[in-house]
Amino acid sequence: MAEISRREVLMMKKSKMLFLVLAALFAAGWAFPAQIVQADLEWRIIKELDLKTTPLDIAPSADGQWFFILTKGEILVYSVKDGKVIEKISVDKDFDRIASLPRANVISLTSSTKKSARMISFVRVHKIDVTGLYFKGPPDAPVTVAVFTDYQ
Repeated sequence: MAEISRREVLMMKKSKMLFLVLAALFAAGWAFPAQIVQADLEWRIIKELDLKTTPLDIAPSADGQWFFILTKGEILVYSVKDGKVIEKISVDKDFDRIASLPRANVISLTSSTKKSARMISFVRVHKIDVTGLYFKGPPDAPVTVAVFTDYQ
């Protein structure tokens, strides 16, 4: 009879141990079956807009502050904060798709009929009433720079 080497004995012990571990895991699977969890989806309408025109496409801004609703010949800018359409941007009537780009404040328009694309950059301009406040320069200047300071 051939002698079994020490290495072969170790391999047999490892194989036996592996078999026992797998058998234990298999038995545990039968004893403790996996829980199947089912969840329902709850939803509600939070805002419904009466656009008075047919929407062609919609895209959110990258920061989530606005939704751009493309209609025939214009983009309606819906402010999430204000809860209403705050601006209408006139565009060519051939544009039929709108998408927001990863860069904040840029949207793209495409026209499948004209085979063209357009990028639009936008910025929200805040109007500040400076009536009665100290100012330097002509009162009818095209640009007003408002400076806010805090001595602390």
